[in-house]
Amino acid sequence: MALAVSTSVRAQDSQQVSLTAEKVSLTLNQALEAAWQRSLEASESRGRLAIVQADQAVNQNWLAAAPAFNMAQRDGKAGTPSGSRETELGLSFPLWWPGQRAAGDQATQSQLGLSLATEQAERLRLAGRLREAIGALNLAEVELNLVERQVKDLGQLTQDVDKRVQAGDLAPADALAARSELLGAQAKAISARQVLAVQQSHWHLLTGVPSLKLLTRAAPTLAQLPDTHPELVLANAALDLGQRRADLARVQRSDSPELSLGMRQERPGLGAGLQSSVVVALRVPVGGQVYQQPRIAAALGELDVAQTQALRTRQRLTAELTLAQSQLSLSQAQLLAERERAQLLSERARLIDKSFRAGESALPDMLRALTAAASAESAFTRQQINHQTAIARIEQALGLLP
Repeated sequence: MALAVSTSVRAQDSQQVSLTAEKVSLTLNQALEAAWQRSLEASESRGRLAIVQADQAVNQNWLAAAPAFNMAQRDGKAGTPSGSRETELGLSFPLWWPGQRAAGDQATQSQLGLSLATEQAERLRLAGRLREAIGALNLAEVELNLVERQVKDLGQLTQDVDKRVQAGDLAPADALAARSELLGAQAKAISARQVLAVQQSHWHLLTGVPSLKLLTRAAPTLAQLPDTHPELVLANAALDLGQRRADLARVQRSDSPELSLGMRQERPGLGAGLQSSVVVALRVPVGGQVYQQPRIAAALGELDVAQTQALRTRQRLTAELTLAQSQLSLSQAQLLAERERAQLLSERARLIDKSFRAGESALPDMLRALTAAASAESAFTRQQINHQTAIARIEQALGLLP
């Protein structure tokens, strides 16, 4: 009988290498793009961009609003001969206040920057969900592989025990003990398959593409929060837009001035000829500053909120980065400890297996050694995945997109 525990140390090393050597047909960046196209955030991003483009089209117009057509007719004014009539046709053109169009254009540009920054920040958040999902999925796959290998090893052991029981070398109770361990491992394998199915379903719902393998990589060398972090860029874009909207509120009035151009025709009375004239009028609202105060106060309030949000965002991201760096350091130490423990218990299982086949050790000792070695190997493999997930969280905290 050739048990897998005798080669588990080599399996641990080869398993870590396989995480990098295994070829995958899809990258994390491609998975992120696929997930983005399926996400609600992508639809919201397109909607925001459409609104910005519409605002840009308005600001590029030389009128502040759509022109209006005016028509008026008066018959028989007091003091005029019978049959007198006056007809007036014209167009009214709403105009921009001085500086309003330029301030609106600057606000629109800031709104465009905010829309793009929001999309990048939402992509980063989605990338964080993908990184966590990849770690959970790969952890479930590794757990299943380990349990299935344990089932195979215990199956071989059970067959060997059955033969030795028939030969009279072992007691029937040993066969029962070996089979009970096999059934326990089979039950764990069924549970592991269920967990894997759940993770695969979650990944497919999120991305709609085949699952990825977690690739071993080194931690980023960047130790401080970069100014290019999408969350910081978003906070600064919101701050800039708040300032632009406050500037726009100061120059914008509730009513726009209007330029009216028209033609007037007058008939003094019956039998008299028509008299035509051109009408040019300018309507300028006055005394509207008091009505602008609520709009200005609202814009300044939004600006104050944006300033506070920018400060809190930097503080939050700095704390998240510090926590992620601490977790990575602890994960590295735990990985080294789990590797050494797995090697020691694997060697112990190998020696007890040799002693058991020589008839010098009892089956319960052999089963306990196998269980301990398998548990240690499982813990070491899980810690490999957890360590790579900790590195992914560092990348997430630094705002690094795939």
